[in-house]
Amino acid sequence: MQETTRKPRRTPARAPRRRAPAPVPRVGFVSLGCPKALVDSERIITKLRAEGYAIAPDYAGADVVVVNTCGFLNSAKAESLEAIGEAMAKNGRVVVTGCLGVEKERILAAHPGVLAVTGPHQYEQVVAAVHEAAPPPHDPFLDLVPPAGLRLTPRHYAYLKICEGCNNRCSFCIIPQLRGRLASRPAAHVMSEAERLVAAGVKELLVISQDTSAYGLDLGYAESAWKGRPLAARFLDLCRALGSLGAWVRLHYVYPYPHVDAVLPLMAEGRILPYLDIPFQHASPRVLKAMRRPAHGEKTLERLSRWRRLCPDLAVRSTFIVGFPGETDEDFEVLLEWLLQARLDRVGCFKYEAVDGAAANALPGAVPEEVKEERWHRLMAVQQQVSRELAAARVGRDIEVIVDRVDGDRAVGRSRWDAPEIDGVVHLETADGLAPGDIVQARVVRADEYDLFAVQGPDRLPAAAGGGARRA
Repeated sequence: MQETTRKPRRTPARAPRRRAPAPVPRVGFVSLGCPKALVDSERIITKLRAEGYAIAPDYAGADVVVVNTCGFLNSAKAESLEAIGEAMAKNGRVVVTGCLGVEKERILAAHPGVLAVTGPHQYEQVVAAVHEAAPPPHDPFLDLVPPAGLRLTPRHYAYLKICEGCNNRCSFCIIPQLRGRLASRPAAHVMSEAERLVAAGVKELLVISQDTSAYGLDLGYAESAWKGRPLAARFLDLCRALGSLGAWVRLHYVYPYPHVDAVLPLMAEGRILPYLDIPFQHASPRVLKAMRRPAHGEKTLERLSRWRRLCPDLAVRSTFIVGFPGETDEDFEVLLEWLLQARLDRVGCFKYEAVDGAAANALPGAVPEEVKEERWHRLMAVQQQVSRELAAARVGRDIEVIVDRVDGDRAVGRSRWDAPEIDGVVHLETADGLAPGDIVQARVVRADEYDLFAVQGPDRLPAAAGGGARRA
């Protein structure tokens, strides 16, 4: 029998059947409280995005929702608990973090179904809780995060946190219990982050912490290497380095320590903005002592005068508390008279509210709510007149304006004297070709109590020169 061989039958190769890509887990995010908490939220979001998570714009589309809470005032705690409840009702899978997280039992009593509760700046614990609720996608080729990280602010400005915690023991405050003692970041780490932000298009850096002027104290002002040279973790050195990046640099939460005097020449030279956010809180020596504040009204007035001699264009914002336990009519009149002499550019005022765990709760002399209300209105009326006079003095000046938004044929921005969200704005009467983040020259044509109205000049600045703070 003749043997035959059969050639193998050739069949066209088939491409392997593609599996449908696994759905990308989505995280919803609610951020409450101060800019320091906002920075914490940005760090968590950046970490999650780097792992492949998508950020959901609403509750319904999220696999899990993170609520970053505030726990400073009782009203803030109530708002945080309400936000947790809303997330539970609309989604049901909720991770809680932030300052209220230190009161875990309270949160669980109100919302026993939350998946996890962590305290402030516990980033890894939050991420781990998200992993548990919605495992991260497995894709080694993910590259979803820009070098500057993900932020919750507009692209043209960013908060730059330089330290955590606080060593002060103000009687009305529980921040040290919530966030611990002062913990400064090495100067090189701060500068590296600042450089990445500026490279990503940020035009304004808002320097924040609980006590910005105490920066580096806990590190013994240790040096770290930045651009091949040593840079000390010292307030003045950091301000000088930040002022070299070509962005607006704005200082928040500064205590009126003597060494703050040294940064005023940087402001006068235009390296950083001529702006100081200093929470004076009161002016009566008796109330300041009860508050455990490191200041005295008369000495502070002397310091303000000295600062204005060093930098005549300086703007000072501050916050005050009325109705503090034991505050008398005489104490309040001292505060009003101090405000008239201090002539601060921007002022916020709070009616005293007891905070769980604060030493001030044990002080005698509780002020009735109706008295707090009356004092609040009187203080704001006095300050409104001061603000009106200061704003009117700027009519006719040529100023630099950073554009925050464009509304049709008009734009809204801020001067070097105005921080976002808490201060006044500049209304530009024309918005020809403007976009958020542009820095333009404008002439002030009128003013009200808080805002300026200006006409755009012919010169548009491509970026801030130094601190963008040179006098017009």
